[in-house]
Amino acid sequence: MWSQSGQYTGRTNIPLTPVGREQAAAAGERLRATFPNGFAPRNIYTSDLARAMETAELAGFADHNVTADLEEWDYGRAEGRTREQLNAAAGYEWNVWRDGPRSLDETLSGTRIEVFDDGSEITVVNGEGEVIEDAAARTRAVIERVLPALLAGENVLLVAHAHILRILTSQWLDLAPGFGRKLHLDTAHYSVLGIYKGDHVIYSWNN
Repeated sequence: MWSQSGQYTGRTNIPLTPVGREQAAAAGERLRATFPNGFAPRNIYTSDLARAMETAELAGFADHNVTADLEEWDYGRAEGRTREQLNAAAGYEWNVWRDGPRSLDETLSGTRIEVFDDGSEITVVNGEGEVIEDAAARTRAVIERVLPALLAGENVLLVAHAHILRILTSQWLDLAPGFGRKLHLDTAHYSVLGIYKGDHVIYSWNN
């Protein structure tokens, strides 16, 4: 759906496509190969958006905790729109990382109904959007929640969305949230963060 058409997909509760479901199951197999001891259910967290919870279930992690702190970045007026549409509306090459959702004109605000090819409909809300610092604050709350388990040597699994996970990684590394722009993360891929000699590090990326 939107991931295939290049539309910004933030808080709109769009389900996985058939391809997305296959990718989620495959990601679960790769995770089990990397982490043969698995994850305790108490250490598995997902976004409260349907596509993240479905990804966790299809990957084999149906028993998990749900938190709104892992919701995707709220794109506001960019939600459901393509980069080309946003560039035309802004009058320049708009970039969510550099400019932020709130830089878009208020004329893009409102609520609309989008109809998919199969006839199904979804309500798209184009509100004010979220500044990146607020998104980063949410991820820091997640880090604080899981850090005791990590320090105890336990594995933690976070199932969420590309932009918010890139922002979370910037906060794990104690960098500005905009550093996430430099971290490419494909759909249904995972990365491994950890602690090495007291430092927060990336062990592997985009697996």
